[in-house]
Order: sequence, then structure tokens, then C-alpha cells
Amino acid sequence: MPDDPQTGPSKRNLSFSEEVGAKAARKLRARRNSAQGVWFGLGMMGLIGWSVAVPTLLGAALGMWLDRHYPGKHGWTLALLVAGLAIGCFNAWHWVANEEKAMRQEQEDDDE
Repeated sequence: MPDDPQTGPSKRNLSFSEEVGAKAARKLRARRNSAQGVWFGLGMMGLIGWSVAVPTLLGAALGMWLDRHYPGKHGWTLALLVAGLAIGCFNAWHWVANEEKAMRQEQEDDDE
């Protein structure tokens, strides 16, 4: 597609050059933040692990306390342990979804 002498470079070439510029800027930013990326990833793994472990342990502890102070036909420990695990998994899913959304938003901002 030849350039129009009155309008300058074609829109196709302009958008291509903008796309190349955005990708180059993203690469440079990734190189600058490579060490942060490793630590950030390890921190996220720890955060996700704790976000599952803490509600699970709290559920088990509450179940044991209820079983000790209010004994009944059915035990609470296993039920509250599973409930804590479910809450922890939902919590971890929430964190991961938010981080993915933030990364996708950052990539869209870079593409513009």
C-alpha cells in the first residue's frame, strides 16, 4: 500500500511502528524488572500458600474447640477444616484473578 503524499505515512505503517515501539518498551521494562519478577513470583506463591493455609488451620482449630466444649453426635473438626480449605481456595483464586487482571491491564496500556 503506497503512501499518500498529502497525508504522509499510511495508517497501516503508523500502527505497525507504534506496535513495534510498544513491544520494545515492554521488553526494556521487563529487563529492568527481571529481579523484581522473580521475587514477586516467590512472594505471590507465599501469599497464595498462606491464604489457603490460614483459613484451613483456623477452621480446624475452631472445629476442635467446638468439639471439646460442645460435644455432639457429629464432629465439627472435619467439617470446619473443609470449610476453611474451601474459603482459602476461593481466597487464593481471588488473588490470582486480581493479579492476572492487573497484568492484562498493564499490557493493554503498553499496547496503546
